[in-house]
Amino acid sequence: MEGDSVTLHTNITDIQRDDLIVWMFGSQETRIAHIFKKSTYKDDSNEIFGDRLKLDSQTGSLIITNITTTNSGIYKLTIISNRGTSYKRFNVTVYAPLPVPVIIRDSCSSSSSSSSNCSLLCSGLNMRDVSLSWYKGNSLLSRISVSDLNIRLSLPLEVEYHDNNTYSCVVNNPITNQTQYLNITHLCQMCSGMLTVLLFLY
Repeated sequence: MEGDSVTLHTNITDIQRDDLIVWMFGSQETRIAHIFKKSTYKDDSNEIFGDRLKLDSQTGSLIITNITTTNSGIYKLTIISNRGTSYKRFNVTVYAPLPVPVIIRDSCSSSSSSSSNCSLLCSGLNMRDVSLSWYKGNSLLSRISVSDLNIRLSLPLEVEYHDNNTYSCVVNNPITNQTQYLNITHLCQMCSGMLTVLLFLY
């Protein structure tokens, strides 16, 4: 999650003096940090990381503080020692915090003289690997996810004004979620008012 501190481990317990530990990032395999002869180097001028990189001087593990979505990508570790050369790759995906979805009344319609239906719309920001869902209690009613990040996620739902079930709209990605519960009485009170007027005119 964006803002977390992430450690990429070398699985070395104690670096030897002549060990060379090199960390690279991205498709261009840009060197961002290394340790040699027990001395550490970090590129604090790197515009992607700034001064948010740290190296564990004992293990060579890379620590990224206050991680951001721009830090998502492939990290490559090279370890050169008198025991030989080894490589490791880390695929890091960073997710932005999810905002709570918003439920609004879309429209009202009178389906009969004894009931009033309320059309609702739940909306959420479309970010990486995000889906939007309506639940009735613990049962999934509908779900949507769109790969185009320029499109705002929205999902409709129609309920009766006097429905006593619990409805919730949930936005989630692979590691977290945000839930907004539906208050039918509050959002659909205009629907009920419309029905009263129609019955009075009749």
